[in-house]
Amino acid sequence: MAKTFAFRPLGEKIVVKPAQKEGEKKLASGIIIPDTANKERPARGKVVAVGEGKVEDGKRVPLTVKVGDEVLFSKYGYDEIKLDGEEYFILSESSVLGIINK
Repeated sequence: MAKTFAFRPLGEKIVVKPAQKEGEKKLASGIIIPDTANKERPARGKVVAVGEGKVEDGKRVPLTVKVGDEVLFSKYGYDEIKLDGEEYFILSESSVLGIINK
């Protein structure tokens, strides 16, 4: 059963769980061992929550991305938050560069 996410973004905002950096290893205790300390943040992650969409000309326009999509996004277009000890990014759908097809 899918875990209910405790945060609901507004408008065209989405919440993304960042992908683990390449070369990183996460231990069962939750400790992350980086390959190198200066690698850039991933610009890839999984959508865990979406807003209702933006309003244009008085009508709500639904978002293209949906919960469960894996996306690539701009490296500089997000805000970092922590919920229940986990790191997430909040970004606008316009910061999403594309959806990764599996």
